[in-house]
Amino acid sequence: MSADPASIAHTRETRAPVTLVLPYPISENRYWSNRVARSKKTGKQIVLTFVTDEARQYRDDCAKLAIAAGVRPLAGRVCVELQLYPHRPLDWAKRARKDPDYWADTVQCIDLGNCEKVLSDALNGIAWVDDKQHHRIVKDRMDPDEHGARVVVTISPIVREAIAPGLF
Repeated sequence: MSADPASIAHTRETRAPVTLVLPYPISENRYWSNRVARSKKTGKQIVLTFVTDEARQYRDDCAKLAIAAGVRPLAGRVCVELQLYPHRPLDWAKRARKDPDYWADTVQCIDLGNCEKVLSDALNGIAWVDDKQHHRIVKDRMDPDEHGARVVVTISPIVREAIAPGLF
């Protein structure tokens, strides 16, 4: 579902930031899988790394939501802001009474780096041409709330001021 790079304008864009609410990311540990196979030429064992079916489904789900929201791939530098909301457990009120300030730290949650990589791959060709365009990344783990597990992604083009335009 990714865009054809040849069809993307490579001019610097000034589009407004877009915010997407996407499903809670799968763990990078479930995103990639390995298989050991034997080479037909040499007979030696080789390790093959591939994207799992679950990862493909997550990418498809994110792509459908982004496209439905009107997202088109940005060219140029991109700022990505992530707010990761873990699932709120059934006993959250009990945890909050016991430790009002830090109860959310006991909730199971993937780490932010893991979240960033999975989302970067899922939105490649959808929200940006390639994740090498990421020049600023802001990641926050939020406290669980009544809206469920999710990740809120805000994507903004980074537009630089011209450096001494009269000199060139």
